[in-house]
Amino acid sequence: MKEVILSNGVKMPAVGFGVFQIKDEQECIQSVLDAIEAGYRLIDTAQSYGNEEAVGKAIAQTRVPRSELFITTKVWISKAGYEKAKASIEESLDKLQLDYVDLVLIHQPMNDYYGTYRAMQELYKEGKIKAIGVSNFFPDRLVDLSLFSEIAPMVNQIEVNPFQQQTKAQAVNEKYDIKIQAWAPFAEGLNGMFDQPLLKEIGEKHGKTVAQVILRWLTQRGIVPLAKTVRKERMIENLAIFDFSLSDEEMQQIATLDKEQSSFFNHYDPQAIERLASLVR
Repeated sequence: MKEVILSNGVKMPAVGFGVFQIKDEQECIQSVLDAIEAGYRLIDTAQSYGNEEAVGKAIAQTRVPRSELFITTKVWISKAGYEKAKASIEESLDKLQLDYVDLVLIHQPMNDYYGTYRAMQELYKEGKIKAIGVSNFFPDRLVDLSLFSEIAPMVNQIEVNPFQQQTKAQAVNEKYDIKIQAWAPFAEGLNGMFDQPLLKEIGEKHGKTVAQVILRWLTQRGIVPLAKTVRKERMIENLAIFDFSLSDEEMQQIATLDKEQSSFFNHYDPQAIERLASLVR
């Protein structure tokens, strides 16, 4: 598995496997085991996914050494603040059956995320977290946190796909040496992503699927995609992206697909924030 290097020198796999919406415990355990067997080493979960325990059971069952795995979890909004966040991360470690977690992210830029980040920095210094970062942080809040924290975020996990390319945000992240992880790289198939004519044409030229073209496009931008599937054949397919390259022309063609808007959620919309907050009150 190819890797990217974080600002603190930690190596992170260049492609990851996400377990969002895999609620059934046995299905989640099997999916993680299948993903690891297929070649994935980065497994991404979160407190709000409700499957940290299942991920932990899969890790305990695999024969792949712990040192070769890169496990990510995220602190949820309701756990924000120094005390709550610190206790929740310790709880996540217990659920995952791990002595340390490779990456912890603040899941949303809401509530007392500064308190959360202080707890993360402390656990990072104690060695219980190998890298720290954020998720869904738009450039303004990302810069604010970077400038006024002892340790700048190392990762920002945001929505990135051909319809939401985040080129302006990427420039800001790169300025602060923050690696981007892409959630929803396929936009969950919304707006005809898998039938998009240009992506299909490029895929046919390389003998690849639309999904493979998207994942390759992301990695060539230096972005780490997190693809989720419960089908092992898809897992294998999603990793088969390092045996071809997109040309500069093809990268420029894909750039024309950018709608510069989320397929899911706008963090600048007050009503959207109110809806999200209502879920955790």
